[in-house]
Amino acid sequence: MDRQITSFIRALRSSDVRVSTGEALDAVRAVAMVGYADRALLKDTLGCVLAKSPDEKVTFDELFDVYFSRKDTTTESAGASEQSQEESSGATAKNTPQNLVELMESGDETAIATAIEKAASAAEVDDIRFSTQVAYYAQQMVKQMGGESLQARLLDALSQHTDEGEAEAERLIEMRRDLTMRARERTQRAFDVFGKGETRQFREDYAASKRLSALDRSDMERMKVLVAKIAKRLAVKHSRRRKKKSRGQLDVRRTMRANAGMDGVPFNVIWRQKKRERPKIVVVCDVSGSVAQYVRFLLLLLWSMKDVVPDLHAFAFSGRLYDVDEYLEDKPFEEAMAEIMRVAGLGSTSYGQAWSDLKVDHEQLIDRRTTLMVMGDGRSNYGDPRTDLFRDFASRAKRTIWLNPEGPGLWGTGDSEILRYRPYCNQMSHVATLKDLERAVDDVLSAYN
Repeated sequence: MDRQITSFIRALRSSDVRVSTGEALDAVRAVAMVGYADRALLKDTLGCVLAKSPDEKVTFDELFDVYFSRKDTTTESAGASEQSQEESSGATAKNTPQNLVELMESGDETAIATAIEKAASAAEVDDIRFSTQVAYYAQQMVKQMGGESLQARLLDALSQHTDEGEAEAERLIEMRRDLTMRARERTQRAFDVFGKGETRQFREDYAASKRLSALDRSDMERMKVLVAKIAKRLAVKHSRRRKKKSRGQLDVRRTMRANAGMDGVPFNVIWRQKKRERPKIVVVCDVSGSVAQYVRFLLLLLWSMKDVVPDLHAFAFSGRLYDVDEYLEDKPFEEAMAEIMRVAGLGSTSYGQAWSDLKVDHEQLIDRRTTLMVMGDGRSNYGDPRTDLFRDFASRAKRTIWLNPEGPGLWGTGDSEILRYRPYCNQMSHVATLKDLERAVDDVLSAYN
């Protein structure tokens, strides 16, 4: 039965429910105490150990009801079905019935359920990952139960070319259809438990690796969910408080002063502790047509982490520079982006004008604690890039990060001034996917640890 619990924990993990090794051991010990007889008690016990947040509780309830479901026939059948799961969990051989036809004709739901569970174990149905595998695993289950002999008997009945043979064939066809449907139901249940989370994770990994410029409208809702998960992951990572420990460089002066009353014997040792700075980000975004899609996801990610980075300021430009904090804070994100594009996204791109506006109106925001983050391709329509102003901003800031959606092979071609800005940046990166944005934001926040 421990295998049943570990399999259930595997299903939880595939559905984004975090379960540590210690919590898994606690679950096994708790179930050993309460047993499996009382379904409600089992659910409450596992829920207390494995579900730690409201979202995880919802996922736990859904998976528990599917994983520990029982066919509602009779009390005797239900108990036998539970026993069959216990036997199938330790099965290492096929254990197929000697006569599948007799089994199906008997109408013994207990024996049929036992055979189906054994076949599912032999076919390793719980390894299913995608919905397209349901038919394959169902066929493997039928094969494990003796489906080949049933098929041979069906062909023999059809070859007789008699009324009795046709009647027998019809009966066998109906029997095979019933068996196949049972196998598909068992396989679908395995997919609902083990496969859906894996499929969702596969789709999210694919979406996170897809070029943001290639996304269409149908991808937006999924990407919003994915951005929220990334923001939560980064927030947990960078909001974690470090435990103070006796380590680091010895502070001799403070140690001697603290032990002056003990004849200088250093009973109380004091270590120098480096103060952790609070993150401060000023993000300047080129919202011209070639970059706007990337800006959308960068701002969505950053504003989803406002609790971690409360000192966050955003500016958008194509020609003139605009402070867009008010739009992002007071309106739903999609409405805010539409307003930002309407206000700042209609002019001819001019990085020089943007730096001039930043100098005149907002230079005081950039100090030694500030990370200046720029999202843009550096194409300024052959205007003056005002690298002198950008150099001043970079010298005032803690770090200067430039995120460029164009590949390095295009840097410096045509009206691109990106190579003239690069000497003043601590880091200049090519960002094409959501994973690239996550990595860039993670690096920025890590600099404050």
